[in-house]
Amino acid sequence: MLEISNLCRRFDGRLVLQSISLCLEPGEYVAIVGESGVGKSTLLNLIAGLDRPDRGRLVLDGEDYARLDEDALTRLRRDKLGFVFQAFHILPHLTLRQNVALPLWLKGQGGRRAERQADSLLEAVGLGDRAESWPHELSGGEMQRVAIARALVHRPRLILADEPTGNLDPANAARVLKLLGERIRDSGAMGILVTHSPEAAKGTDRVLQLTPEGLHA
Repeated sequence: MLEISNLCRRFDGRLVLQSISLCLEPGEYVAIVGESGVGKSTLLNLIAGLDRPDRGRLVLDGEDYARLDEDALTRLRRDKLGFVFQAFHILPHLTLRQNVALPLWLKGQGGRRAERQADSLLEAVGLGDRAESWPHELSGGEMQRVAIARALVHRPRLILADEPTGNLDPANAARVLKLLGERIRDSGAMGILVTHSPEAAKGTDRVLQLTPEGLHA
């Protein structure tokens, strides 16, 4: 379970997020929508453990990770979180297979098993024939699909996606959104999708609106 309680964040004395609370059960998938500049990416960074709240609690499976030291937080992100952010963060010196297998390597799983899992995810996002390709050979939309495969390969407890279909054509957008939803529900993970797209939000269990006053159904 993910429990977010009274989360607040200030920048340069300005209150960007206030009193954000949210509870997700295993297998639940929610969308967060809102106007540009309202703090959607800031909220996602806090939930991802990439930034620290000024106040509030972030509890994943009973552990308040807002209070963890950096080493413990790094291990939690490695083991339990999957990220699909607008900046792909695909490593240019690794093949697509190696990029997707990276979360498994970081957890100590190597060899052919990790490669087979990476190939399976590349196939699922429509890049099964590109496993040996290099990132510089891909379009922006293909890079996004690699990022999605990498986020899912280690079966994380919490999947966070920031505009994951922004660089995709409608057919591939529908494909990866379907994959995200299926993986979240089938594995009993939890998912948070930040999006401007009403079509993308339709595939989630709940749609929440982020405003300067907080998060609302």
